[in-house]
Amino acid sequence: MKNQKMYEPEDKLINVISDNYAVLQSLGAFGIHLGFGDKTVEEVCDFEHVDTYTFLAVVNFTVNGSRSFDEPSKVSVPTLMHYLKESHEYFLGFLLPSIRRELEEGLDANDNLARLIIKLFDEYQRAIRNHMQYEEKTVFPYVEALQRGEQPEDYDVQTYSKHHSSTDRKLSELKNIIIKYLPSDGLHNNQLTATLYDIYNCEEWLLEHAAVEEQIFIPAVRELERKSRQNDVSAKISNIISKAPTSDDALSDREKDVIVALVQGMTNKEIADHLYISINTVITHRRNIAKKLQIHSAAGLTIYAIVNNLVDISSVKL
Repeated sequence: MKNQKMYEPEDKLINVISDNYAVLQSLGAFGIHLGFGDKTVEEVCDFEHVDTYTFLAVVNFTVNGSRSFDEPSKVSVPTLMHYLKESHEYFLGFLLPSIRRELEEGLDANDNLARLIIKLFDEYQRAIRNHMQYEEKTVFPYVEALQRGEQPEDYDVQTYSKHHSSTDRKLSELKNIIIKYLPSDGLHNNQLTATLYDIYNCEEWLLEHAAVEEQIFIPAVRELERKSRQNDVSAKISNIISKAPTSDDALSDREKDVIVALVQGMTNKEIADHLYISINTVITHRRNIAKKLQIHSAAGLTIYAIVNNLVDISSVKL
């Protein structure tokens, strides 16, 4: 349950952390170091040259979902971008590599199914890395140009919303596959359980990170656009996180045939020829499979096919 207290500049930072230890994870991203004694939030922020309003906007939002920051113009965009960039470094440089090591320790390196789990995790790492690099190479320079009063013509921040749904979906897929399909012995079960706990925390962190971008960063960018464009050009930014529809419907025999063909590496045209159906029908089957299983990657479908005895693991090319 989220803490419902609203923190103010005069609150002691140690009390904020005592109430919500997850705030610790944000301190480094803001550039705040430990050892601040009994100083207030405002005193610590002033000492570390961090904008107090922006710090509390993020803390109160992540702690209890509050949008007490009614004035986007008061948000310090440089402070917020520093927070986002350092959060990327934490996620890519520490959290994901740590979870991968835990997965390797909890899985049998000689087991083909375990190798597919690692492969799926690596696909997730690549996806989230690509997304965060997109922000750093495209979105952040665009915002920096707006801060300088420039009017970039070669970028529309409306495209920003396209890069979140696939990344958090992949992590949910990995988590669910481990829980539902991966057997483990007593030796590895504790390690896998601990790793799953970290994956759940990682998933929650990513959702909060995306929500900060959507609810705090994007409104601040809109305010920059409003100020920097004489004609009040409004670049609409849609929701970062879109939840894929879920369904528990069982697969049809034809959909199972399509999965087997996909696992064997066939293209849509090859599947259509093999099953004597049209390419459009193949595409429809693939869309329904993804909707029912919530599995969108080749590695995930391969694991599903193996554990449900649709294919033999010895016949799968890893």
